[in-house]
Amino acid sequence: MTAPTLDVYLSDEDLTAALRSDATRGLTADPKWLPPKWFYDARGSELFERITELPEYYPTRTERALLERVVGDIARTAQAEVLVELGAGSAAKTRLLLSALTAEGPLKTYVPQDVSSAALRAAAEQVAAEFPALAVHGVVSDFTDTLHNLPGGGRRMIAFLGGTIGNLVPDERADFLAGIRDVLEPGERLLLGAGLVIEPEVLVPAYDDAAGVTAEFNRNVLHVLNQRLRADFEPEKFAHVALWDAEREWIEMRLAATEDMTVTVADLDLTVHFARGEQLRTEISAKFRVDGLDGELAAAGFRTERVWTDPDDRFALVLAARV
Repeated sequence: MTAPTLDVYLSDEDLTAALRSDATRGLTADPKWLPPKWFYDARGSELFERITELPEYYPTRTERALLERVVGDIARTAQAEVLVELGAGSAAKTRLLLSALTAEGPLKTYVPQDVSSAALRAAAEQVAAEFPALAVHGVVSDFTDTLHNLPGGGRRMIAFLGGTIGNLVPDERADFLAGIRDVLEPGERLLLGAGLVIEPEVLVPAYDDAAGVTAEFNRNVLHVLNQRLRADFEPEKFAHVALWDAEREWIEMRLAATEDMTVTVADLDLTVHFARGEQLRTEISAKFRVDGLDGELAAAGFRTERVWTDPDDRFALVLAARV
């Protein structure tokens, strides 16, 4: 086994600077907002893992079951020599891809990308131990603005799974997909996992579970601000809200102030006022229709080759080639 390598393009100082910028813009906006990436400190990541095991939260198990069913088709079509995974995390689902791609023969290198160097190093070491013939080359970066740091060499497939594409608003998605196109060579591929539009009575509970785990996950962004920017939020005074926006076809998660309050963010020298009932948007999770995904990919310079969906049409895996 060759020891994995790790390229670091994002330091803790860089993350803090990005948080300062996002918090300043979002908390002074009307309406207020914060990006969902700030949920994920160690506690937030643990809470999200719990969410994926909840009976209401269908996306993770649906995508995994779909991937198990079609991974052989993906591997035979892609014939990838290099697998790049954006937002790799623990790389749990990736093992299905790695097994299939190595069985097909050409895979030589796995490139996991994530913002957390500690999580990435642990995942890279586990994959290197399980697949000793693979070179594992981790990249610590923010996938939204450092795609150019991904290594080249060999026929690549970039995997972006988990429905995370839905956390981006349409303009952000267009820029992101165009950025992926720019780093790929013609014929190289993108494997995209995306949640589909389904009935709200199934969709909404996935983001508002009966046990309240998602509510704690949502409030965790306030704990992050308290810890990293010396804010004095009282997270328990914010109620979790999950709403389906039928026009935009996305779920919005928000935090609603349960009373009038004033919050200080010491590191930003910022005072933020909340009226009772005022809401802070913390996440969107867009859901898609297959023809809409095809259109967005085509506009970014991709040709859709295959689309697979689960039996209930709740999730899609799309394999697209860079034109």
